[in-house]
Amino acid sequence: MAEWEMRPAAAADVEAVAELRAVVLRADLERLGRYDGQRVRQRLRDGFTPAHTRVIEVGGAFAGCVALRPSAGAHWLEHFYLAPHLQGVGIGTAVLRAVLEECDREGTPVRLNVLQGSPARRLYERHGFTLDTEDPVDVFLVRRPAVPAPAAS
Repeated sequence: MAEWEMRPAAAADVEAVAELRAVVLRADLERLGRYDGQRVRQRLRDGFTPAHTRVIEVGGAFAGCVALRPSAGAHWLEHFYLAPHLQGVGIGTAVLRAVLEECDREGTPVRLNVLQGSPARRLYERHGFTLDTEDPVDVFLVRRPAVPAPAAS
């Protein structure tokens, strides 16, 4: 697996993130008959909150992002995108594990949604996410915090 790191996002990252979102979601949105290049980018711009977003870098270069937005009684995992050439090599799993460990320490559930038929759903289910609800376009998943093991006496 390539060396990776996360850094806090800045407002200047929005266009790189919007472009990556359009690339990553294109196949799923086209399959669902919902791809519109302008709309997919604008929705990211409209919902981009640097304070809740981290940029993933590989070799010092932009490789993706992940957002963890606080909400009533949970965090929403959003905008988790990784450049296609870096998918399947363990970086996404490592990033997800790091984010979930933070939420486990806080005792906070994590919610997210994926598009129907998205292969990303398998990644989330491997990390303890279960079905909450779904509709013809979206699947909503939830993960309860892992219970820390009792301290040894």
